[in-house]
Amino acid sequence: MTELKTKATAASVEEYIASRASEEQKADCQALMSMFNKITKQSPKMWGPSIVGYGSYRYVYDSGRTGEMCLTGFAIRGRELVVYLSCEDAAQEKLLARLGKHKMCKSCLYFKRLADIDSHVLGQLVVNSIAAVQHRYGIL
Repeated sequence: MTELKTKATAASVEEYIASRASEEQKADCQALMSMFNKITKQSPKMWGPSIVGYGSYRYVYDSGRTGEMCLTGFAIRGRELVVYLSCEDAAQEKLLARLGKHKMCKSCLYFKRLADIDSHVLGQLVVNSIAAVQHRYGIL
């Protein structure tokens, strides 16, 4: 089996943001870090080379493959920011409809700037996502 590329590292979150983010993105990243810290009560860790992650959980696929991933997090992807979420139910879909200018692909929520979206709705999406992942994997 191949080794997982996305795992927690000791790399510096601050160095990652400083090296990748525009000035506007730096401010948005700080706001996201504050939001995620408040929601998760966790400090950020780098997951792989480009995900600022909070918390963790172990998963098992139907194939038997296992791994570990952050409960939630974000990354800088060029001109966009991406937040990692589980949005597989009707309640999350309703929140996404109220969020503002974004794209949702699988578990990746893309947006250009926090000013384009409703941060309260984003916070609720993150809270709901964490609860869904914890329920799915039996985390208390």
